[in-house]
Amino acid sequence: MANDEIDTVGTLPPTDVDVRTGLTSEQVARRRAEGRTNDVPSRASRSVRDIVRANVFTRINAILGVLLLIVLSTGSVVDGMFGLLIIANSAIGIIQETRAKRTLDQLAIVSQSQPVVRRDGTATAVAPSEVVIDEIIELGAGDQIVVDGTVVEGELLEIDESLLTGEADPVHKQPGDAVLSGSFVVSGSGAYRATKVGKDAYAAKLAEEASKFTLVHSELRSGVDKILKVITYMMVPAGVLIIYNQLFVSEQNLGSALNGMVAALVPMVPEGLVLMTSLAFAVGVIRLGRRQCLVQELPAIEGLARVDVVCADKTGTLTENGMRLAELRLLTTGAGGDETRVRDALAAMAGDDPRPNASVQAIAEAFDHDPGWTATGVAPFTSAKKWSGISYDGNGNWVLGAPDVLLDPASDDARTAEEIGAGGLRVLLLGEGDVPVDAAAAPGRVTPRALVVLEQRVRPDAADTLAYFAEQKVEVKVISGDNAVSVGAVAQSLGLPGGTRAVDARDLPDEPDALADVLEDSTTFGRVRPDQKRAMVGALQSRGHTVAMTGDGVNDVLALKDADIGVSMGSGSPATRAVAQIVLLDNSFATLPYVVGEGRRVIGNIERVSNLFLTKTVYSVLLALLVGLSGVAAQLFHFDPMPYPFLPRHVTIAAWFTIGIPAFILSLAPNNERARTGFVPRVMRFAIPSGLVIGVATFVAYALVYAGPDQTETQKIQAGTTALITLIMIALWVLAIVARPYVWWKIVLLAGSVAGYLVLFSVPFCREFFKLDPSNVAATTTAFVCGGVGIVLVEVGWWVSGRLHGEKRRLFSLPESPAGSDGS
Repeated sequence: MANDEIDTVGTLPPTDVDVRTGLTSEQVARRRAEGRTNDVPSRASRSVRDIVRANVFTRINAILGVLLLIVLSTGSVVDGMFGLLIIANSAIGIIQETRAKRTLDQLAIVSQSQPVVRRDGTATAVAPSEVVIDEIIELGAGDQIVVDGTVVEGELLEIDESLLTGEADPVHKQPGDAVLSGSFVVSGSGAYRATKVGKDAYAAKLAEEASKFTLVHSELRSGVDKILKVITYMMVPAGVLIIYNQLFVSEQNLGSALNGMVAALVPMVPEGLVLMTSLAFAVGVIRLGRRQCLVQELPAIEGLARVDVVCADKTGTLTENGMRLAELRLLTTGAGGDETRVRDALAAMAGDDPRPNASVQAIAEAFDHDPGWTATGVAPFTSAKKWSGISYDGNGNWVLGAPDVLLDPASDDARTAEEIGAGGLRVLLLGEGDVPVDAAAAPGRVTPRALVVLEQRVRPDAADTLAYFAEQKVEVKVISGDNAVSVGAVAQSLGLPGGTRAVDARDLPDEPDALADVLEDSTTFGRVRPDQKRAMVGALQSRGHTVAMTGDGVNDVLALKDADIGVSMGSGSPATRAVAQIVLLDNSFATLPYVVGEGRRVIGNIERVSNLFLTKTVYSVLLALLVGLSGVAAQLFHFDPMPYPFLPRHVTIAAWFTIGIPAFILSLAPNNERARTGFVPRVMRFAIPSGLVIGVATFVAYALVYAGPDQTETQKIQAGTTALITLIMIALWVLAIVARPYVWWKIVLLAGSVAGYLVLFSVPFCREFFKLDPSNVAATTTAFVCGGVGIVLVEVGWWVSGRLHGEKRRLFSLPESPAGSDGS
């Protein structure tokens, strides 16, 4: 969208809308009937129709569906059992995604910012979707602009449009100026009339450009998609080669040839991989939802698993939101410095603030009387200047803000404030300026009147949370706008390394490389401006860190947007909740370890099951190629060709206990290992060697017992059984490797898988139904020998690969840690 559209000056409201009272109920009802509402569907949630379509019409289901039709055309219904996977994949995916959608929708309603509109002369908070055209909407610091409009009232109103335009500086808005949805109020107050709602609004148009709003890249999903494309291309030549071998080389009838082709192609399809990926994400959303955590972008779960630096604000994150007045310390007496006048000034300033922050609320509770002063000028608080002020007719120009900003740092009063702040208390200076607070030269020369000492309680679970991150090798950087000494005191009390060496951000270098050096060495920072928070996130990212930023104030918005993962508190400003990928609705920093743990569970388990599915794909492709090429070689060198060893029912049961059921359990199991980049190469390093071993060992076992083209039906079944036993033995060992390190339930899972196959091969009904015959001692012995050799090769390969790539290998899990580790 062109910049000239952004800068367009709006028009004043039409005559039928009274700015003071807003729309009447009748006018609202008429506009709703005309469809002129802000009813834009949430981008955080897909519709049920979209979920059904996405889970039914998949590449996997399409491939399996075609193969199912081919098998059914031969009349072999039993061999079409793999078609049940289409139903299972679709049903499980739909059910879990629908549950996740319901969870997301319910949490999104709780988290949703509610603009305040004027209707029938009353200010009312409504859902964004209930806003209609011509609505008069009130604004205050931290509010998000929900629809496009024109300013009708403005008192030092400053709007940050950086999320839309990239311009870093807030824009001063006066009556008649246009405001755009997606921007937010930095300071001041006012009201605007809605001129564009719904899909016509600026942010709704931008939402169609995914790059503007989708900040999280999913390496898992892109990796899985890449693997599926390669597999699809591989299936075509493999299928052609197999059908050629079955029909023209082995000279089987059409039905047997087609069954052999399907048996070769079905295991190439990693049918459960996409399902397990979607399932793990969906279950993650549901689990986090139970902890009052709203995931606004699903890949954010994966992103948190990769986080190695958490940037946390002090106020509202490490400390509780609420404050109370601990002390009022007078600095001057006489000439306006008496206690009564100071108390009156504080009461007046707190009472005249339409949108008080936590500090002003604490002052208002302590000084709740009305001195009757008349305000003549206002300077709202901003994170950049660190002070606010109000001028009163005949009662002076009062300012309230940071002592180290308003005072000479070398003065006795500044030193006193710093000493108090060193105890972890928040200290504000109340002073009188010699110029009106709304003058260009404000605050002018400030005469200190009193230090307002506020007490913040450290969250009782903050220390445990920091200890968890330290144990998990995740660095925590405390980045706050408060005095550095005060921030350091809080960090030190929580045992954060480096808390005693708090850095004043006013001394930080602007050069990104130098800033990154400071950030690598320090953990605690005070007096950080909003633009510096953003720069600090960028500097950490430039050193290869994956950064999560937590915050709740309007000064955190830019840093939240630029961080790899933005985490907002539920009580935070609407703007912070809008740009964050994750919202902690319970306002508890202690929830973050569970979010990180859930991310690690998702990504770690998907990698585990990917190893299983892709190993199956590799050995299936290799076995098909070996059988097909042996047929070509048989024609060239005049020896007996071999048909494909398995029926479709064989490859179905081969996956039951080596992949299907175990993969489902492993995808939902606890896992607390920090995720690493390089998902696809790491999976391939395991799947390709393991698949090669299984494919070659199975082919060799089959070749050794194959009795030639004149074999009896019994010999044919025994040869297929031999190949199947070899395959299952090595595949079970691959499962045993993937399940490491072992805990008790994994050992039970492995034992159950082995028991499942023992039942299939020993119960007469199962042997007859699945055409299994292990009664030939020589053939079965061959299977065990080939399987044993394959197991040794896979095991050696796993240890050698770990040594070559510096990966730690463990057979058994370490003892569980108390901070949420599951020992996986």
